[in-house]
Amino acid sequence: QVQLVESGGGLVQPGGPLRLSCAASGSTFSIHAMGWYRQAPGKQRELVARITGGSKVNYADSVKGRFTITGDNTKNTVALQMNSLQADDTAVYYCYAQTLIAREYWGQGTQVTVSS
Repeated sequence: QVQLVESGGGLVQPGGPLRLSCAASGSTFSIHAMGWYRQAPGKQRELVARITGGSKVNYADSVKGRFTITGDNTKNTVALQMNSLQADDTAVYYCYAQTLIAREYWGQGTQVTVSS
């Protein structure tokens, strides 16, 4: 089992920055990928960014150039630095982990609201 705990959500003005963090505990040795998904009201959950195998990084087209994902394998953490936030970025953000046998784990979610 892997437990994921997110932190860092909140209210931010358009154009502002926000940083999300996620810490994994439990059977962290089995983690192969970590990342972030988000779900806006009335929409499906979508990938924001993920790191696979400690080095391969994928971003959603909508966040490329604005968001940066970083991971620390020694601390079993992953962070998402979000810059130039827009109203469309408003969503619940979920930390995600996948093991080598493709089992998935999710955090409880943290709300990000971009509004003036």
